[in-house]
Amino acid sequence: MEGYRTEDKQEKTIPEYFRWFPESRFGMFLHWGPYAMYGRGEQVLLREHMDQRAYEKAACEWNPKHYDPGVWASVARKAGMKYACLTARHHDGYCLWDTSRTNYSSAKQAPGRDFVREYVDAFRAEGLKTGLYYSCLDWRIPAYFDGPKKDPRGWEIIKRYIYDQVEELLTNYGQIDYFFFDGIWPRNAEELGSRDLMKRMRRLQPHILINNRLDCSDPADSNPADGGAGAGGSADLGDFGTPEHRIAPEANRMWESCQVATWRLWGYGKGERWRPADLLLDMLCECAEKGGNLILNVGPDEDGQLPPEFIERMADIGRWLEVHGEAVYGTEGGDITEFLTYGRQTVKGNNLYLIFRFWDGNPEIRLADLTTKVKSAELLTTGQKLEFEQKGEEIFIRGLPKERPTALFPVIKLVCDGKPAANQWGIERNWNGDPGRIAKWARTRGESVYTG
Repeated sequence: MEGYRTEDKQEKTIPEYFRWFPESRFGMFLHWGPYAMYGRGEQVLLREHMDQRAYEKAACEWNPKHYDPGVWASVARKAGMKYACLTARHHDGYCLWDTSRTNYSSAKQAPGRDFVREYVDAFRAEGLKTGLYYSCLDWRIPAYFDGPKKDPRGWEIIKRYIYDQVEELLTNYGQIDYFFFDGIWPRNAEELGSRDLMKRMRRLQPHILINNRLDCSDPADSNPADGGAGAGGSADLGDFGTPEHRIAPEANRMWESCQVATWRLWGYGKGERWRPADLLLDMLCECAEKGGNLILNVGPDEDGQLPPEFIERMADIGRWLEVHGEAVYGTEGGDITEFLTYGRQTVKGNNLYLIFRFWDGNPEIRLADLTTKVKSAELLTTGQKLEFEQKGEEIFIRGLPKERPTALFPVIKLVCDGKPAANQWGIERNWNGDPGRIAKWARTRGESVYTG
């Protein structure tokens, strides 16, 4: 199986063993390796044109004494995250597991530890799904960039190396729920034999989720699937899309937005600025509103510890999800009625959740265009039952407190007598840019408008 898309863009058929993924909505991405020593991101080797031998020597001496993935897993669980993904091998080629294919690994160098083994054991113990990231490219190996035409022998060696290492990761660590490829550029699916690789992976792990980066996106594409021109994002390979630094829904398969908790870097950055908790939470709510996941990245420091700024923000979001999690987990895309002025919406069954980014202190709000009958209204944040009046396709919700009831986002839960639905104007928003639609809307409001 190489996907599960249907011709109907409004319909997704998701195998039962994949349902954990859209129900989770929130995951942790961990970019970590010897590059953390430099504190300038995950690609310091290439971007700063470092001497490879000097980098390799430092990497072999790197020995993070405080690496404790149990702490990472605890932070993830308390944040309300349901799965995680660790960079088993990034573009620098250093391996975080006991691989038989190279001595350039945490198991055979200074740490003498299989970091992947410790990671999967710790996250499983916290009840979280485990994923692994693997970069196909290696900045140090010319044969990968020369490719099969220029260096056919070298290409076959590196290709076999990739296949063998992927097989190790899917054989030696029990069930791996999720696999994130990266670094296909400048190669493509045909050169790598991506479809064959996926078949081999499914023979080892039939229910593994595989992302969409086993082909090279077109560098000329201004809106590539992965967010980075040429980095790799396939429209038909893989089970889920991976927009990067963007929230870009896909209609015909699952997707997750890959975002950083800082302002740019994936690997650890000394002195990096951190995005505030409300902005990170809004990313999560927007992904849920649009029917996708958020995988939020953190770069542990060189000693293996999570930055305190990240822990603080995850604790805030975790406390919010303890109260409001039903508005995020297992929800469908929920952009039902015009609510942009206030915040985000999600739907679960017959429930419509209104997630307020802005709280103006008015005792009443009006919702337009909702055609489904509302049975009850509740301020989920406090448990307060709210009065409401439904007039045709308008709903007036009353009795809202003047003061914001939570430091983050208050949520109102509407229970309807069927799945929430909207009229034409709710479905076809006036602000989508069609002047004819706006003109039609204006005509329904009156024959003329006084202009003086």
